[in-house]
Amino acid sequence: VGPKAVALKERAMYDLTRVYCKNRMYDFIVPLLKEEASSFLSLITKAKMAKVVRAVLDTVCSLAPTEYDMQAEICRSIIEWTRKEKRTFLRQRVEAKLTWVLVEQKDFGPALTLVDGLLYELKKLDDKQLLVETHLIEAKIHFGLRNVPKAKAALTASRTAANAIYVSPQLQASIDGMSGTIHCEEGDYNTAHSYFLETFEQLDQLNEREKAVNALKYMMLCRILDSLSKALKISARGGVGAKSNRSDVDISNMISGKQGVKYAGKEIEAMSSIASAASSRSLKAFEAVILKFQHELQDDLLIKHHLHILKEQLLESNLIRIIEPYSCVELSHIAKLMERDDVEKKLSQMILDGKLRGILDQGKGQLIVYGESENDAAMEKGLDVIDNMDTIVTTLFARSQTLRTMMI
Repeated sequence: VGPKAVALKERAMYDLTRVYCKNRMYDFIVPLLKEEASSFLSLITKAKMAKVVRAVLDTVCSLAPTEYDMQAEICRSIIEWTRKEKRTFLRQRVEAKLTWVLVEQKDFGPALTLVDGLLYELKKLDDKQLLVETHLIEAKIHFGLRNVPKAKAALTASRTAANAIYVSPQLQASIDGMSGTIHCEEGDYNTAHSYFLETFEQLDQLNEREKAVNALKYMMLCRILDSLSKALKISARGGVGAKSNRSDVDISNMISGKQGVKYAGKEIEAMSSIASAASSRSLKAFEAVILKFQHELQDDLLIKHHLHILKEQLLESNLIRIIEPYSCVELSHIAKLMERDDVEKKLSQMILDGKLRGILDQGKGQLIVYGESENDAAMEKGLDVIDNMDTIVTTLFARSQTLRTMMI
């Protein structure tokens, strides 16, 4: 078989794959690789064959980006075939693709099992390129499972491996995006915004509109959270939250005119509406926006999680603003002003968390609010002395035990 014939057959495979995808004939793609093109694949080199199979898989994923069940099925079929043919190099890359598909499906358990096995093999081979990608997927899995420390460790491993090789702009954008996500989760919104800005600029240059819009949404989220944290974090200090200056929550010029025009749409409108509702501290408007833009705001894990926290903070801030003038107030009056039925539950939670000084008199249906008591400086210093003495005695006891062991 000459090089021209190989190139012709390769192009024919790609064209046939595109035809199958456009006509939604996904069941024909695996037989194409395993049966119809098996004689062609057996004649070419292993490296060339791996390139062809991966190109077919990438074509399927690009033409049917939301058909995750079909993509997972094709990946599993290819993995089974590669195991029989003993094509380890190709199998590892298809397994990495399968883990990405499982993450998109939010099927984190099987994805983590697959990644653990894949990383064990890759560390032996020292395949830096695939290590970078796999550690990044591992970070996304742990973040999806709400295990931020492990996600951070996996991201650090991905960055370390990336320092030794050339990383494509797409992969670098993914790493920066994940870094921003971790920093956002830790409450460092300024750093997170910087990472998301790097991600956005790279994706904007690559003309990947959908991913760039997501990065822009995350940038807006960071600005909202950073601006509001100054006002809403003090809800934990009682009535101070109601007295904070309105300028603390002024959110303006979040995106430039050029960005706003190029990426204008429902996604950006949703985040702008959230910013407007949050800056006015209107819980009713905030909930209305979430209900109106449910797809844009609730489908993304990061945005959903932080909007839930922001909603709770707004609720606490509004409750404190209502309660502040009173030393004793009826729960029914608070519920009427808030237009909510879960006021009693939220107030009891705030009292237990130390965010509100008072007690609930359920017999009378009242909230009794305690005044702010001055801190006893002498008592605090006394507790510090006792704590230091405890540390010293514990250290001396450990040393005496060590000496006694040496003497014996």
